[in-house]
Amino acid sequence: LCQTVTTSPLLYGSRRTTDAQPADLLGDSSRKHGCTGTYESLHTDKVINQPLEKPDFFRVSELFSLKDLFDARVHLGHKKGCRHRLMEPYLYGCRLDQDIIDLDQTVEHLQQALNFTAHVAYRGGVILFVSRQRQFVHLVENAAKSCGEYAHTRYWQGGLLTNAHIQYGPGVRLPDLVVFLSTLNNVFQPHVGIRDAAKMNIPTVGVVDSNCNPCLVTYPVPGNDDTPCAMEMYCRLFTMTINRAKDKRRRMELLHG
Repeated sequence: LCQTVTTSPLLYGSRRTTDAQPADLLGDSSRKHGCTGTYESLHTDKVINQPLEKPDFFRVSELFSLKDLFDARVHLGHKKGCRHRLMEPYLYGCRLDQDIIDLDQTVEHLQQALNFTAHVAYRGGVILFVSRQRQFVHLVENAAKSCGEYAHTRYWQGGLLTNAHIQYGPGVRLPDLVVFLSTLNNVFQPHVGIRDAAKMNIPTVGVVDSNCNPCLVTYPVPGNDDTPCAMEMYCRLFTMTINRAKDKRRRMELLHG
């Protein structure tokens, strides 16, 4: 179990030393004195709940535009014969036997996914990046490292989440959010981690290409998951979003501290 680019998504309680958890905002003296403890509790609630008052508190809509997605070739799907029937509502059409993804829907879904990711990071949650594509292993791991989170880019053992208390003991901590930059193990087989996360009620964000099943993904993002420029854009957006949320949390603590 290592920091950031661990091959296991299961984390122990001593994960962070720099990011303050909500409970860490209360000192020992505050717990001993009722009045001070009440004040600190109100202060903590104000810091945590203020982002919920605005629909785009972290301003993730400013991070990209539809043209950026088009330039990154996010709209390019697979051949028509590989199409998953549940992805048809997200398709704009078909050109030269290749599915074209509707970028208007991609913009909306990607903003929702980034906004949810920002809220999880703001509250000190554990975020796990997952990809099974070998050509993007270093890209995904570096993205997780640059924002102080975790990545799993190797073979996913079945039951890694569902049997965590047996394999790793009762002190293990599961991720609060799993970001699937690719929802397939190979061309036809869905990633086992999506099913495990659904069983454990862990929310997921997933890039779903035209040959993917989006049903079990909490926040599906229709888009190309094979082109390097598209994957680089996804990693950059999630990294910027997480870092922005953490910086916002630190500024809020200093402002209301």
